[in-house]
Amino acid sequence: MNRDFPLTATPLKGRSWFDTLSRNGCGRRGAAAPPFAKGGLGGILRQAYKMARSKSPSIPLLQRGRQGAPAHCFLPALCHAVAGAAALAALASGSVRADEVQVAVAANFSGPMQKIATEFEKDTGHKARLAFGASGKFYAQIRNGAPFQVLLSADDEKPAQLEKDGLAVPGSRFTYATGKLVLWSAKPGLVDPNGDILRKGTFNKLANTSPKLAPYGAAAEETLTRLGLLAAVRPKLVQGENVSQTYQFIATGNADLGFVALSQVMVDGKLAKGSVWIVPAGLHDPIRQDAVLLVKGRNNQAAEALLAYLKSGKIKALIQRSGYEI
Repeated sequence: MNRDFPLTATPLKGRSWFDTLSRNGCGRRGAAAPPFAKGGLGGILRQAYKMARSKSPSIPLLQRGRQGAPAHCFLPALCHAVAGAAALAALASGSVRADEVQVAVAANFSGPMQKIATEFEKDTGHKARLAFGASGKFYAQIRNGAPFQVLLSADDEKPAQLEKDGLAVPGSRFTYATGKLVLWSAKPGLVDPNGDILRKGTFNKLANTSPKLAPYGAAAEETLTRLGLLAAVRPKLVQGENVSQTYQFIATGNADLGFVALSQVMVDGKLAKGSVWIVPAGLHDPIRQDAVLLVKGRNNQAAEALLAYLKSGKIKALIQRSGYEI
């Protein structure tokens, strides 16, 4: 058999090469199709090629080879050539994607996590699909079957409980950041460096996040309790569902001041605007923020890669610059 042949040839009469491969895999009637050709190899190649051509018309059409060259003589070479070209074309057109991971992220960590997700995709090719909200709500949603694969909580209790519930992978939990609570106002000079405004009561509304749903809200309530001020300020409290909503209350002037995460009011290590009191760590329990791999993320390469990425020196430095301790 003459094996000195081109990588193009004549398909079955009236059919394209993709139809020929899809039909019997050999290009001649009665020939047995090789196992890899049965069940749609040609169809897969045809769809990949069409998709690539639709998105990138510059990809050349397949050419006919010398007249009469028997297709079955060089099917392996043709399959390798076409498959390789189709795969490269599909990658070039964006039709082949790396793994994705569904991530539930505590609202206080939204700013840093958006930056991390961008860097993560650049460095690994994986994409992180982010949802932001209160850790307590995420916990309830995960227990009710939400499709999250990784949880970045604002505390260490909910990830631990998810492990006990059999909804998180044992041994995957770790602290990715320790949060800092601040009393913040969008108005310059309103909040003094020692937080004495809380004792003076010279404000109309004080915003806080629900202590039942958000660890930052619980830390703020604990701070007010230890200062002996909770009863005095309670009539002035307005409550957000998560720290992002609480921040909006303050930023828009619906509340004069309120408790939020330091990371929400910092840009490049500096106070973005307004005035702030960084609450001493001794006034509340540590806000240890744990990450955990959920059972729905088991065997997902993007999920495992993201958790490893959070432990890298590059990302730890980013987290510290955002107002957290490591």
